[in-house]
This record gives sequence, C-alpha cells and structure tokens, in this order.
Amino acid sequence: MGALPVDAPTDPGRDQDWDDLVRIWEETDAPEGCKVEIIEGIGTVSPPPSKDHNTTAALLQRRLYPVIPEDWGIYQRLGVSIPGRGGLYIPDLVVVPHATVTGPGNRIPAEEVRLVVEITSRANANHDRIGKTHGYAQAGVELFLLLDPWHSGRPTATLYGEPAGGTYRVLDTVEYGEKLTLPEPFGLELDTGIFPVS
Repeated sequence: MGALPVDAPTDPGRDQDWDDLVRIWEETDAPEGCKVEIIEGIGTVSPPPSKDHNTTAALLQRRLYPVIPEDWGIYQRLGVSIPGRGGLYIPDLVVVPHATVTGPGNRIPAEEVRLVVEITSRANANHDRIGKTHGYAQAGVELFLLLDPWHSGRPTATLYGEPAGGTYRVLDTVEYGEKLTLPEPFGLELDTGIFPVS
C-alpha cells in the first residue's frame, strides 16, 4: 500500500480546502482493515497492523484504564482532525473525555485529545516519527507517546509534551525494557519491557 496524492490546502484557514480533504478521506475505498489517513495533505493507506502491534496497543490500553478519570475513554481507530496541517490522523490509541466522542461522525478535533499514542510499523515509521509529531504539536495535543519498535534496532518509547510553536519538548525517551513515567493526570509508571519486539 502506498500514498494517494491529495493537494494540500493552500490556506489552512479556508474551509473549502479542508472540506475537500475530509470528503476524499471519507470516500476513499480501502481494503477492509486498512487505515486511511491524511498526513500533510497526502492521503495514505496503511495495511492492517501486525499481531505485535495489536498486542502492544492492548497491553498499553489495559494499563491506562485504571489511571484515567471515569469520564474519559481510550479509543482505537478514531479520527483526529488537524486542519492546520492538512491532517486527519487515525492514532493507535486516543485518550479523550467521553463527551468529546458523543454524537455523529468519526473524528474529533485534536485540541480535545489528552494523550495520543502511535505505534510505528515498518510501513509508517517516518510518518509517525516526523509528520504526525509535528502535526500533534502544532494542534496542541498535550501528550504524545511514540512507541517505536523499529527505531534503529533499539526499540524505544518517547514521550512528547509541552507543545509550543508547533514543536514538542521531549519529556522522556527510554529503550524497551526501561520504565517511562506518564505525568498527571495519568501518574503511570509504564514498564516498556512488556511490549513485544518484532
């Protein structure tokens, strides 16, 4: 699967450009289980994630549920709109208040997200490491956890936060097997040694 070119919005404030991107995203007919995203104005189609990828998401989700408020949820395959970057991402996990996801539709505005998690695959690693990192930061997503089992032969977990001026500050980076702490309101010490390595 590859990228489907889509013209990036020339003026991120123009509703028509964004509406056209969303329409293309909604109408893209991808094979079942594939993920369709818009990253920097380019439509991409990714194959279904591997078993290790799914296991990583499930293990992390299980650890997050006990530490989040009752009125928050953890969602998989929920669209996150980032119009200023010509982006409509489908993160592996999104932590957001339940009230944000009520009603019709299949996407939410990025500014509502409390934590977003991306787990790299060989096919999408650079999108997650570069394009999405900048997109989430520009949109003001509070915390971004990048789990990267494909990082130069040394799987890593990187927590980004304090977005300002379209960039994040790296709050912590550890190799798999070490512990990484998610700050409040999570207050979770995450043992990355639980995640499978492909």
